Amino acid sequence: MSHHNKRPNCSTSNTSGNSGGPFSSMKKAKSQAVTCSLEKNGLQQQQQQNHGQHHHFDDEDSAMVVDDDLKVDTVDAPLLALGVGCSGTTTGIAANLSRKKATPPQPAKKLVIKLVKDKPKLPTSFEEDTWVTLKSAISAIFLKQPDPCDSEKLYQAVCDLCLHKMGGNLYQRIEKECEAHISAALQSLVGQSPDLVVFLSLVEKCWQDLCDQMLMIRGIALYLDRTYVKQTPNVRSLWDMGLQLFRKHLSLSPEVEHKTVTGLLRLVEKERLGEAIDRTLVNHLLKMFTALGIYSESFEKPFLECTSEFYASEGVKYMQQSDVPDYLKHVELRLHEEHERCLLYLDASTRKPLVATAERQLLEHHTSAILDKGFAMLMDGNRIEDLQRMYSLFSRVNALESLRQALSSYIRGTGQGIVMDEEKDKDLVPSLLEFKASLDTIWEESFSRNESFSNTIKDAFEHLINLRQNRPAELIAKFLDEKLRAGNKGTSEEELEGTLDKVLVLFRFIQGKDVFEAFYKKDLAKRLLLGKSASIDAEKSMISKLKTECGSQFTNKLEGMFKDIELSKEINESFKQSSQARTKLPSGIEISVHVLTTGYWPTYPPMDVRLPHELNVYQDIFKEFYLSKYSGRRLMWQNSLGHCVLKAEFPKGKKELAVSLFQDMESHKVIGSGHEANGIYLLDMPEQNQVQPKRFAFVSESTSRIMLRLSRLGHFIKSVVSRVV
Repeated sequence: MSHHNKRPNCSTSNTSGNSGGPFSSMKKAKSQAVTCSLEKNGLQQQQQQNHGQHHHFDDEDSAMVVDDDLKVDTVDAPLLALGVGCSGTTTGIAANLSRKKATPPQPAKKLVIKLVKDKPKLPTSFEEDTWVTLKSAISAIFLKQPDPCDSEKLYQAVCDLCLHKMGGNLYQRIEKECEAHISAALQSLVGQSPDLVVFLSLVEKCWQDLCDQMLMIRGIALYLDRTYVKQTPNVRSLWDMGLQLFRKHLSLSPEVEHKTVTGLLRLVEKERLGEAIDRTLVNHLLKMFTALGIYSESFEKPFLECTSEFYASEGVKYMQQSDVPDYLKHVELRLHEEHERCLLYLDASTRKPLVATAERQLLEHHTSAILDKGFAMLMDGNRIEDLQRMYSLFSRVNALESLRQALSSYIRGTGQGIVMDEEKDKDLVPSLLEFKASLDTIWEESFSRNESFSNTIKDAFEHLINLRQNRPAELIAKFLDEKLRAGNKGTSEEELEGTLDKVLVLFRFIQGKDVFEAFYKKDLAKRLLLGKSASIDAEKSMISKLKTECGSQFTNKLEGMFKDIELSKEINESFKQSSQARTKLPSGIEISVHVLTTGYWPTYPPMDVRLPHELNVYQDIFKEFYLSKYSGRRLMWQNSLGHCVLKAEFPKGKKELAVSLFQDMESHKVIGSGHEANGIYLLDMPEQNQVQPKRFAFVSESTSRIMLRLSRLGHFIKSVVSRVV
């Protein structure tokens, strides 16, 4: 066996015999001829073996194995090649086949191949020669020149250096070469164009070139990035190394950095003033600051300072020149612009401090002036959208408490003007309802149903509605009387129900609810006794609402009044069907009696009145009937509550006059007296009736019209126009 330094070729061939089939199994190789050839420098040495004989290589077995101590180097390492050729004749094969049948299989033999020479060494100039090639390529990249060596060979050169533990030196050399070119590139910007836009374009181009160049260098030295850099702590990647070098030399060129920041600030200010700028240029340069890790210190800090100065000046100017709605619209627009600016080219981290700076200068410093100058005007004009804008903007600077206090002051001031104007008592309740409705609308649509604002409205309303103690309670009761009284045309049941609900809101604010109860009960009594109620269902609905608000004790008497009315209807029906009514009642008179429970109804002073004989007879007959049905009870006639319907014939037709009992008695006397004095008839109530004299007059005209004026006779009839019978 011979050993060679060069890498040999190895080939193995099998020749078939008479049978025509190949023999590839090593078990059949024992009877075959084995020829081993070793080549070196064109010389051959052969060793032949006869059929049936066995040969040994060295002093080991004939099977081929590789010693465990064998080590092969991948770079120009000498290898031992063994070529084995096998040939035989047809006769030899036949003989071997016959022998195989008679001879049992033999154990495999071993062949050991060992290296006898040392591992080859690299040339001493290998590292330098390789770096010269790489340096040339890096310089060509920075200088934007073509390089004769293709990228694949450059990549392989980096791999070779790394495999031979030369990655550290290679990294340092690349860093030094990159630093030289980056420094030169930044120095070339010093003293460039005074035009800021042109200068910023040059800086952007320099940065873009660096990014492209570092990507190309990283592509060549990718194996270095993935092996040496990852395996060595505190070593930056090639990309980060390039950024660090750019940041280092940018800081060493303060003129370039300062001029870049100043140019960016000028462009942003121009855009705020309405000029068009190159947003892409600004975006790229700000991304450069972010990538270099100097965005916050070098740009954001001076940018926020300039923003604060800009909006401080603008806020004062606009507050003097604009009204509040326009100023709020301007602030809203400015905040939107700053938000868009963050999306277009500013870093996302700048949005919060930037918007806060604008809000502080445009809103927080002017909240008092905004409220003093325009809040009342917006409330008076019911400016829903502008108030909603004010609420939204004030919420951004935590100024809702100031807005809430302004709302409270406005309600108290405006409400006081409504409540304390005695000349407008007639319109007090409608005005309060309208005022409350507008406040509710503003609360829902402008103030986002804020609970604290709702409580403010309630507190302010409670204060203003009780400025005149009992008067608002009386007027609210009178307002309900007007709405529930018959003759209130043009109002549907749904509208009436809605009005009752609104009035109930005012009722909640009243402190003197007992005063309201007294007036409401008095008016309810008139409506029930005179049959003037517009709707019994509406009356009961109102009682139910009051019961929900104040409890059953508050409405117990009011409910009792309705029970008396229902019971009186039944008593009148029974009376009409009784024997007393059929046999004893005088003709020509119809009477209906309400039997009232004293504790439920308002207190009425008793009056002794001398009634016509027919009415006295009627009362006595009814009293006899009632006491026979309800023994042990006592009836007291309240003549002051009686009323009559007079049927009269006039030249233009029949009329019915609804008058009180006293009016009925005295009108007959006046009309029948015939005493005229200058067309005016005067009469005092007779003293024998023990009624306070109440003066009234009849005015007679040539057209035979009579106007009956009654004063201080109650609230039943204010004027009646009729013809003289």
